[in-house]
Amino acid sequence: MTTATTSPVSIAPSLRRLYFLRFGFALVWAGLLIATGPGFGPVGMILLVLYPLFDAVATGIDARASKATTSALSLYANIAISWLAIIGVAIAIPAGIPAVLRVWGAWAILSGLVQLTVGVLRRHFAGHWPMILSGGISAVAGVSFIVQAGQAGAGLTTLAGYAALGGVFFLLSALRLGRDTR
Repeated sequence: MTTATTSPVSIAPSLRRLYFLRFGFALVWAGLLIATGPGFGPVGMILLVLYPLFDAVATGIDARASKATTSALSLYANIAISWLAIIGVAIAIPAGIPAVLRVWGAWAILSGLVQLTVGVLRRHFAGHWPMILSGGISAVAGVSFIVQAGQAGAGLTTLAGYAALGGVFFLLSALRLGRDTR
């Protein structure tokens, strides 16, 4: 594991911008998913793959900014998890909503645990307490997606709520990181 040689003040501005971007993306994505309806057509299928793709790219940006910190290794693990989710969702789409919910649930559990780990490693940053909470909630939500997949009438709108809540946590982190930049 790498050492923490980068100070919170030096990477806080880039993380803050990234977190604002992640907040905006999550809200737009959630709105578009809701607009596509309870099932998924072509737009819904693209959205389902786009979210973990955006997460992988955003996490890559975070890892590059954090390359000399103890959280970088966890971030690279999360990139791999997101790429596995992209492949898994693409494979699950033809099998239907329950299969997508199972893949999404597994991704939410694993990425949530990584986010929780990164948040703990970055706890000295003012803005990472919301990330710790978000990681824990993501893991619990992942379990609920897997349970929901086994129930009749399972739908994708819960994914929109999950993304929107995650976006709010990124917003809270961005606002709190503003204190580190001053």
